[in-house]
Amino acid sequence: MEFKDVLAISGMPGLYKYVAQSKNGIIVESLADGRRMNASATSRVSALAEISMFTEGEDIPLADVFTRMYAHTEGKEALSHKESADKLKAFFSEVLPEWDRERVHASDIKKAVTWFNILVGAGMTEFKLPEEEQVEE
Repeated sequence: MEFKDVLAISGMPGLYKYVAQSKNGIIVESLADGRRMNASATSRVSALAEISMFTEGEDIPLADVFTRMYAHTEGKEALSHKESADKLKAFFSEVLPEWDRERVHASDIKKAVTWFNILVGAGMTEFKLPEEEQVEE
């Protein structure tokens, strides 16, 4: 499984792996239990590879945040998403000291930690973005 194939679907808990295109949307497989289902064309589907976090400088792709979390936790799951907002913010400050404290909310950190734990639990060890095609001038 590659990071570019991991999806978050609005209104549905957990993360999903893209399987195939269907007539009415896409077929996805839950990373939690492996069940397949159809995500309708009207569902708001986001690829994790396209999500980034606000920082005080330029935004950082979620893949880079997860890579830092993986190094920080030495390949283990991070703290629980059910910890207090202060503990989550302290953990995130250790991983990403430059995160924008005005635009990134505790709920965003909670979601990132939850997603990270799901991915590590599913056996993912590398969070690479697809290489952008080089355009020669």
